[in-house]
Amino acid sequence: MPHLSLISPVGELTVFEEDDKIISLDWGRAPEARITPLLMEAKTQLRFYFQKKLKGFDLPLAPAGTDFQQRVWRQMQAIPFGETQTYGEIAQKIKSGARPVGTACGRNPIPIIIPCHRVVSATGLGGYSGAGGLDTKKSLLAFEGAL
Repeated sequence: MPHLSLISPVGELTVFEEDDKIISLDWGRAPEARITPLLMEAKTQLRFYFQKKLKGFDLPLAPAGTDFQQRVWRQMQAIPFGETQTYGEIAQKIKSGARPVGTACGRNPIPIIIPCHRVVSATGLGGYSGAGGLDTKKSLLAFEGAL
């Protein structure tokens, strides 16, 4: 499977592609990368994001998930750079509950690009499934000026 690793302010990241779409972003380095033009574009966009030169990603995405998860992830993609929404606010938009929204956030296979770090609890930060957990979520929110 084509993939490309890069170093970022939140650690080493590896982006995976399948059928000309980004399918996941994981923390850590994967050996023997197969590089494609799409992966190079993802790397460029991630670098620009971390330089505050890019506020939103424009990449073809195909995260694997249920219809419900897909709806939650689309709502997350609509949250602007530097802003947050609560699990409850997203739940209202898709006529669901906050807990299932939180579960879907935790299963987001393309963090940062699908910005689950921008979803917070009504009483605090909530959780974060990326490496470093809440420390990484705080770093991303502080970087975007949302804290």
